[in-house]
Amino acid sequence: MIPRLQSNIGGEQTAQPGFYEALMETGFVGDIEVSPASRTVYSTDNSIYQVAPMGVLFPKDFADLKIISTVVSRSEFKAISIAPRGGGTGTNGQSLTPGVVIDCSRHMNRILEIDPVRRVARVQAGVVKDQLNKALKPYGLFFAPELSTSNRATIGGMVSTDACGQGSCLYGKTSNHILGLRVMLMDGSEWWSRPLDQDSLDEVLLRPDRIGEIHRTVDTIAQEKRDRISEVFPSLNRYMTGYDLAHIYREDGRFDLNAILCGSEGTLAIIAEAELNLLPVPACAALVNIRYGDFNAALEDARILTSFKVASVETVDETVLGLARKDIVWTAISKFFPQSDAIPANGINIVEVLADDETELDAQLSLLTAALDNGGEVGRLGYTVARGHTDVEAIWAMRKRAVGLLGNVDGPIRPVAFVEDTAVPPENLAAYIRDFRRLLDDAGVSYGMFGHVDAGVLHVRPALDLTRDDHVPMVRQISDAVVALTRKYGGVLWGEHGKGVRSEYVPEFFGDLYPCLQDIKRAFDPENRLNPGKIAAPGAAQLLKIDEVSLRGGTDRVIGNEIRAAFDNAAYCNGNGACFDFDETSPMCPSYKAARDRRYSPKGRAMLMREWLRLLAEKGVDPRQEATRLRKARPLAGVPARFLNSLNPKNRHDFSHEVRAAMDTCLACKACAGQCPVKVSVPAFRSKFLELYYGRYLRPFKDPLIAAIETILPFMKRIRPLYNIMAGTSFGQGLMRRIGLTALPVLPQTRLEASLARLDVFIANRSALLKRSEGERKRAVVFVADAFTADFDPDVVLAAVSIARKMGLSPFIASRQINGKALHVHGYLGRFEAAARKTSAYLQDLAETGVTLVGLDPSMTLAFRSEYTGIGGIGKPSSVLLPQEWLAAHLGRLTDTAVIPSGPRFQLLPHCTERSNAPASVNQWKAVFEAMGIELEVLHAGCCGMAGTFGHETRNRQVSEQLYAMSWAGAVQNSRGDDVVLMATGYSCRSQSKQIDKIRVPHPLEVISRMIA
Repeated sequence: MIPRLQSNIGGEQTAQPGFYEALMETGFVGDIEVSPASRTVYSTDNSIYQVAPMGVLFPKDFADLKIISTVVSRSEFKAISIAPRGGGTGTNGQSLTPGVVIDCSRHMNRILEIDPVRRVARVQAGVVKDQLNKALKPYGLFFAPELSTSNRATIGGMVSTDACGQGSCLYGKTSNHILGLRVMLMDGSEWWSRPLDQDSLDEVLLRPDRIGEIHRTVDTIAQEKRDRISEVFPSLNRYMTGYDLAHIYREDGRFDLNAILCGSEGTLAIIAEAELNLLPVPACAALVNIRYGDFNAALEDARILTSFKVASVETVDETVLGLARKDIVWTAISKFFPQSDAIPANGINIVEVLADDETELDAQLSLLTAALDNGGEVGRLGYTVARGHTDVEAIWAMRKRAVGLLGNVDGPIRPVAFVEDTAVPPENLAAYIRDFRRLLDDAGVSYGMFGHVDAGVLHVRPALDLTRDDHVPMVRQISDAVVALTRKYGGVLWGEHGKGVRSEYVPEFFGDLYPCLQDIKRAFDPENRLNPGKIAAPGAAQLLKIDEVSLRGGTDRVIGNEIRAAFDNAAYCNGNGACFDFDETSPMCPSYKAARDRRYSPKGRAMLMREWLRLLAEKGVDPRQEATRLRKARPLAGVPARFLNSLNPKNRHDFSHEVRAAMDTCLACKACAGQCPVKVSVPAFRSKFLELYYGRYLRPFKDPLIAAIETILPFMKRIRPLYNIMAGTSFGQGLMRRIGLTALPVLPQTRLEASLARLDVFIANRSALLKRSEGERKRAVVFVADAFTADFDPDVVLAAVSIARKMGLSPFIASRQINGKALHVHGYLGRFEAAARKTSAYLQDLAETGVTLVGLDPSMTLAFRSEYTGIGGIGKPSSVLLPQEWLAAHLGRLTDTAVIPSGPRFQLLPHCTERSNAPASVNQWKAVFEAMGIELEVLHAGCCGMAGTFGHETRNRQVSEQLYAMSWAGAVQNSRGDDVVLMATGYSCRSQSKQIDKIRVPHPLEVISRMIA
């Protein structure tokens, strides 16, 4: 049996007597989290390091920040350090701390003001970049620095790292767009930092307080060290961010403290608000996508391409390109990167061209493409041009995912971040990269590369396994060698992602100016309590060293590679944070969108699972062996022990409960499995966890009912009036809520079996099919109707049968089989695997006769391709098509008989699992309707909130309805008139709209059936 687990994460750093109580007594109204679960989730970012904080604070407003500063300044709390944290995607441990984390992303995420005339926005620190740009879009404005993490990077985090990315030669860095910063200092001082003219500066310099001291210190350095600063700071687009001495005085002569604050990584002040400069959205854009047989050729060519004054040039090497081809994004962009068997593309350049109108864009493209057509000597294989918002954004989406994609490899040796954002003068980049590659090749290390070649920035992640004793020293060896290499070519180690743990190299790069950095740190934070050890350490304090901060690999070593591999990439989450996507229309992790709690994200659950596996390993427990034992045990054998464990107060603080709480909020929609670049599949490892957890503790009463639903549905149909009383009356609904179930659908009067019998549609079996001719079998289609669609929404099955007949095909129905999706979701894996073997064998028998198998519900159908894979006794996945995959193969049969109604627009809301895990299938729906002369609009909406059984559980209903309101409600409400035909592919989705809005949204098959004669 899995033992009780006590998390010891963070060791002795967990307690500071009275601090949190003092915060509440002083009026702090935000959230305080000190649980092992929260501290585990905040112990990692997107770096190789792991440092557990003593707690996490989520301030509600500026007043809360003031209270934090006031309380932490008290003498009894002098030992506490503070580290602000934004999106948590830093690659160098910037926000990792053994002290207290301050996270503004949960509550301080409001856009306070947009002034389109002055082109200024004022926002709180927790606002996400894409969130801001979405709000600015109606004004034709945007916040310029373009990041690969723009859907989760907070403005506060961007300021703290002086973030930039693609297009920086045109738009610069975050600091180039900061008009003002509202900051809180550790002594409780607050300040709106804006550029000051000489009179205003003179006035501030006379202040006797901390603000005056800071300005005197910085101004003295700027005046006295001006010449030396010019000598030390490289002339680069990506200059040395953090305490930027070179730009204290702006070109207009004004003093700008923000040059020091931007890139300071939370070591000087806490960013509360930012006033931002905005730019007009370019009217027209195009991307020229150039393929090369050799990555070095792409780098050499980049220098030529930048001479055309294009907006940006981005390079991707063969490793990243190969990973992208396997990713969800490739379907939308493959036409722009055609494959050649003769010479494969081993590198690409993406060249961005912007213009104010189409005529200007055409002219710029003509110049560029003419040069490409006449210059084959640099190793170009060919190029394509992408125009229009949809295609351009799709290609940029691939480029943005590059960092995450580098983690999507098999085995424990994976690309890791620690020397990944070097910058050199662009004219030196090709030679620099040749030396860089030679360095890694000599070390026997594989890697992936991509970068902003127009700015001389290269992203490189060497592949290491930091659980190995021989690989850990390579972090030091490679880092030291890369530092020397960047110095040789006139560059810097940190061109984009900040310093963090790499701060030990700061004195080497800043040279005799480093004492100036120490003076600045001392002026802002004399007690060295804001993110200490980063960028500058005053007095006798020490900077962090890259090989003295605890590595994630230490935890992974305890777990072991075999167990890491057995839990569906949970332990391989690299922390890039794609699951923190703020966008309500994105399918990625609806539970995180609802809660804004990072524990309830794929990354959070992966980190909790990883800690749980570590604790098991420390106790010598192999979870795989325990799962095998549970599956062999008799069903009721462990009930008394589970009952006693559930009552035992000693088990109250079992870390397993915290993991289960995070897993309970998962909708099992599998958006993570499809959209996470590393393919972390929460539903997969969640099921394994629940199986083991409920081997120790009693299950809720609802679980056996849900698990048995496919088995008991035939009985429920026989007592339909009684069931409908339970599901359709307030009395019955109250009883069901006590059991833990709610929003149950009623059974319709239509009986599928009787209807099919009247239509002479027979149950398919192998022997009967084999008696038919080969031609008859090729025309046969067997509908694999899941229990929920068949019993609660039989009109969909009848529509499918009708379509098949109208197309001249012979419809059959598969016999009732247990799909097992509910069993898998709730961790009944032994029963699930037994059902899957039986069902798979039946379907395989049918498939071998040559008939076509078609499922109806996306989630249930795709289970045959995902949950069924890897189960012993099952060969290849059952070849059950989605409806659109089947129809796409028979477009000619549809077009011959379609009768299209005039007037209405046709819109589709696809199921989350379908959209994330079978992205090509969404375009197939469009192709099907296009063949009938209809332009289908696939709506960009998030999760409906039902997600199979999730929305039917009482504890989840509030979140379920919240998610529906966030994304689906508007689309469903807009379909009430005659001008829109709205369709939905998922049974649970249609059930949700019927439950909440009393609108039955039809399946596309029903609409198609009505339109073909």
